[in-house]
Amino acid sequence: MPEPTWTYAPAPESRDVVTLRSAYGLFVDGAFTDPTDGGSFKTVNPATEEVLAEVAQAGPADVDRAVAAARRAHTEVWGPMPGRERAKYLYRIARILAERAREFAVLETLDNGKPIRESRDVDVPMASAHFFHYAGWADKLEHAGFGAEPRPLGVAGQVIPWNFPLLMAAWKLAPALATGNTCVLKPAETTPLSALLLAEVLQQADLPPGVVNIIPGAGDTGATLVAHPDLDKVAFTGSTEVGKAIQRQLAGTRVRLTLELGGKAANVVFADAPIDQAVEGIVNGIFFNQGHVCCAGSRLLVQESVVDAVLDTLKRRLGTLRLGDPLDKNTDIGAINSAEQLARITALVEAGEGEGAQRWSVACELPEHGYWFPPTLFTDVSQSHRIAREEIFGPVLSVLTFRTPDEAIAKANNTPYGLSAGVWTEKGSRILWMAQRLRAGVVWANTFNRFDPASPFGGYQESGFGREGGRHGLAPYLRSPDLRSPDA
Repeated sequence: MPEPTWTYAPAPESRDVVTLRSAYGLFVDGAFTDPTDGGSFKTVNPATEEVLAEVAQAGPADVDRAVAAARRAHTEVWGPMPGRERAKYLYRIARILAERAREFAVLETLDNGKPIRESRDVDVPMASAHFFHYAGWADKLEHAGFGAEPRPLGVAGQVIPWNFPLLMAAWKLAPALATGNTCVLKPAETTPLSALLLAEVLQQADLPPGVVNIIPGAGDTGATLVAHPDLDKVAFTGSTEVGKAIQRQLAGTRVRLTLELGGKAANVVFADAPIDQAVEGIVNGIFFNQGHVCCAGSRLLVQESVVDAVLDTLKRRLGTLRLGDPLDKNTDIGAINSAEQLARITALVEAGEGEGAQRWSVACELPEHGYWFPPTLFTDVSQSHRIAREEIFGPVLSVLTFRTPDEAIAKANNTPYGLSAGVWTEKGSRILWMAQRLRAGVVWANTFNRFDPASPFGGYQESGFGREGGRHGLAPYLRSPDLRSPDA
C-alpha cells in the first residue's frame, strides 16, 4: 500500500509582533546614534528580497567612539562593579529576552531566512539561557578554577556571523560581561537587526552606558575594529580565511584572541546503529538552518553493509521536508541567507557534479523570489572531491562509505578542520573508542547539533581555538597568574 500523504494548511506567524524601523543607527555609549564617518546599507529579507531597513555602517571614527565608550565604562563602572551586581544585569537581559521571545524570533526569521520554528524553539531560548547561565557565574569566578583573584581583560572586540545572529551575540556577550569586560560587537552585514533589537533590551535592562556597543557594518568595519589599538581581546566567529588573517594581524601583540571558524564534520553511521534514529540525526546535522552551521555534519560516513538502507530511508525522509515561507510554522527548510552564499553553494555543487559525484536533490518547487536551494546529497564521493574537502555552508550532504572503524577514523580525520563529529552505534565502547580518536572539539554520540550553555564548544586545527560555553567559556575573558598571563 502507498504511504499516506499529509498536507498542512498554511500557518504563518504574524509580522505584527515586530515594529521595523525604516532606519537604524549605531548603538554607542548607551544610545542610538548616527555614524560620524560611515555610510549606510540595506538589509534584505532573503526569502522575498524585500528591503527591511536602512542600517548605519560604522566608519573608523565610529569604531574609535565605540571603543572609547567601552574603555570608559570598563574603567569607571563595569570593571570595579562586584560580580553579584553584574549578575543582576545579566539576569534582567535574560528575562527580557524570554519575555520578548516571539518578537525576536519573527525578526530573526525575517532578517536571516531561517524557519520560524528554529528561531522560536532554538535561537531565542538558547540566547536567553546563555545570559541566565553566565549570570550565575558572575559572582563565583574565584571558584571557577582560574586563580584566587581572576580579573577581566578589559575591552573586547567581538565579530559575529550571519547564521545565528542573536545566539552568537549571546555566546560572545554573556561570558564577557559576567567576567567584567566591556564589549564592542560587530554583527554581520546581512543580519544586523536582532543585534540592534538586543540593544533595546540592554537599554530596558538599564545596562550602564558603554558596557556594550553595537556597530553594524561590512568587512571593513570588522577589520577596523580588530585592528584597534585599545582592545584587550578579540573574539571572532566566521570563515577560516578571515580567521587566519586576524591571527596573522594580532600575532606578537598583547591582544588575546579566540577563533571559532569553519568545519567539515563527519557524521559516522555504523551497521548496528538504529537507522531511523540515525537518519533523523543526519537530517538535523546538515539540513538544520539550511546547512548554515559551522559544525554541520556535511560528510556522512556509512558502513558499507547498510549504505543502501540508510540512503533509501534518508531520501524518503528528505521527501517529507517542507521548503518555503520561513514564517510558516510548518516550514522545515528556509531561504539561503544571501545571493552571495547561494552563488557559492551553486558553484560547489556544480564542481561536485563535474568531478563525477552523483547528485540527488529533493523534487520541490522553489519560490519565485528570494534565495533558495533544495536539500541535496551526493553519492560516489571521493576524498579528493571539493564537496568532501571544502565547507559548503548550505543544505548539501556528501556521502562516503567505510568498512572498518579504523577506516572510518582515517576518513573522518582527513580534513584540515576539527570542529565537530557524530557517531551512531549501539555500542558504548565503540563510542568511547571513536571519541578518543576523532580529531574534533565536540563529538556527539547518537545525536547531533545538541548544545547547552553549560557545555563548552570549539575546535582546533583550522576550526580555530578557544572555547565558548560553560565554565571553559570564562577563561578567554580572564587574566590571572594561573592562566600564565604575561600582564597578570
